[in-house]
Amino acid sequence: MMKNLRLSGLLLVVLFLYTAASAQTSQKRDLPTFEQFEAKLKVAGKDAQILDARLREEYVQNHLEGAISFNIANKTDFDKESAKLDKNKPVFIYSIGNGRSGVLAKDLKNAGFKDVTEIPGGLSKWIGLGRPVISTVGKGLSKEAYTASLKSDKLVLVDFGSRYCPGCKKLAPTIDSLKTEQSAILKVINIEAYENKNLVKELGVVGLPTLVLYKNNEVIWKKTGSASKAEIEKILAGQTL
Repeated sequence: MMKNLRLSGLLLVVLFLYTAASAQTSQKRDLPTFEQFEAKLKVAGKDAQILDARLREEYVQNHLEGAISFNIANKTDFDKESAKLDKNKPVFIYSIGNGRSGVLAKDLKNAGFKDVTEIPGGLSKWIGLGRPVISTVGKGLSKEAYTASLKSDKLVLVDFGSRYCPGCKKLAPTIDSLKTEQSAILKVINIEAYENKNLVKELGVVGLPTLVLYKNNEVIWKKTGSASKAEIEKILAGQTL
């Protein structure tokens, strides 16, 4: 009896692990390389249906040529707007990264759209690589002005982000805390990426958030994506020993 119970327990564990692994695999999305995306977009030509999954105000600031604003609030709006598209023509989607674009891509595929592709890295990468956008914002900070702002006898931490970026919002309290607690050794500069497109391109910032740490105007650390307070503090401590 005890042996059978142990065997049943083992089978349940194996089944659980298999189910979890299968679910994890199903959640993965196969995104093309940036080069593959550009090639596919070029081949699609006038048949390309380009959708901007961000907020309308984000779209107005910067968007790909030919893109339409497609931020959907509910199923009724989704059904109405998606009905204006051709399910047999290729659809290209982007957001800041691949968050909102991934959700929209899944919804469109479930609705029967045959060919749906996300920009790998989203608009952040598109702009960071210097690709063109239709924009209503100015050129922003020049490289010369940016370089001048780095002059300090302290370490300088530059935070490239966006007020619309979820990851940037999550990181903001950490940066604010470091700015206060490490004020004796650290200067913090916040750069709104989409209002400084030329600068982002020149510096090769292809994802948000991106943190860059300078010492004597030289880059000593750079990270794109999330970073814990402890991680940043460790880097700072290593530079002030």
